[in-house]
Amino acid sequence: MDAVSGLLDGPRAQGAFLLRSILMPPWSIAIRDKAPLALLANVRGDAWIVPEEGTAVRLGPGDVAIRCGPGPYTVANHPATAPQVIIHEGQRCTTPDGQELFEMTQMGVRTWGNGLDGSTILLTGTYTTHGVVGQRLLAALPPLVVVGRESWDTPLVPLLATEIVKDDPGQEAVLDRLLDLLLIATLREWFAQPGAKAPAWYRAHSDPVVGRALQLLHNNPAKPWTVASLAAQSGVSRAALARRFTALVGEPPMTYLTEWRLALAADLLRERDATVGAVAHQVGYGSPFALSTAFKRRRGVSPRQHRLAARG
Repeated sequence: MDAVSGLLDGPRAQGAFLLRSILMPPWSIAIRDKAPLALLANVRGDAWIVPEEGTAVRLGPGDVAIRCGPGPYTVANHPATAPQVIIHEGQRCTTPDGQELFEMTQMGVRTWGNGLDGSTILLTGTYTTHGVVGQRLLAALPPLVVVGRESWDTPLVPLLATEIVKDDPGQEAVLDRLLDLLLIATLREWFAQPGAKAPAWYRAHSDPVVGRALQLLHNNPAKPWTVASLAAQSGVSRAALARRFTALVGEPPMTYLTEWRLALAADLLRERDATVGAVAHQVGYGSPFALSTAFKRRRGVSPRQHRLAARG
């Protein structure tokens, strides 16, 4: 598993909030839900994303945007349109003066808006939690990522638009997977664009030597790797791997491995039946004590304290 796949691994890929909005101008929705990640796909019409700080960005039909971070933003038919609806934590909807808007949800399965014949159809997927592995990637992204329809040809937006209104058995799992696919496809497309500031370790995946080493570390973090054993399987000398890995990734191979193991451990510890001993074995530590020592040194809390905090 690489770090991009890891973005969608664990609890954050389960039970995401999905909604189809059908909107007739003028409309404006202020998002204050503090979600760490949201994806917006425009099916029809025009929409503008207006961050609290920064430049407004237009979404045309087929465009997809990823909004990172808990900061507030507004989605509207025009940047100058004043918000008529506020989305709070827990997807609670109110007017700007605080009146509840229960009726906004009564337009069909996972559908709301201000008119069934609205000129704009917008799909929104909101992830309410995230893992530590995913945070390594999200931290490298700007607050707003937009991929225009003209730069890629994906069937995922129309497919999600079709599936989001179904209420068949197992539909939530289907929608989770579709949302995950659209998210990762959007990220890959954005990282491939000229000028995109992909993190060094992401770019390094394309290097024939360092990419191979990263794949080995990601796929088998529990193996007792050394620079020498990693170099042997990457087809270069120990010195050559250490030099090339550090230059491309920004840190030595064993430092990267330690960070990767502890990120995996942090996410695995969120699972209900996980024990420190089992997690230590999965990520390459010889004992619960060894993992606890490394974990506390790096994160400032013990694995047990981390697990309790993650579960609230």
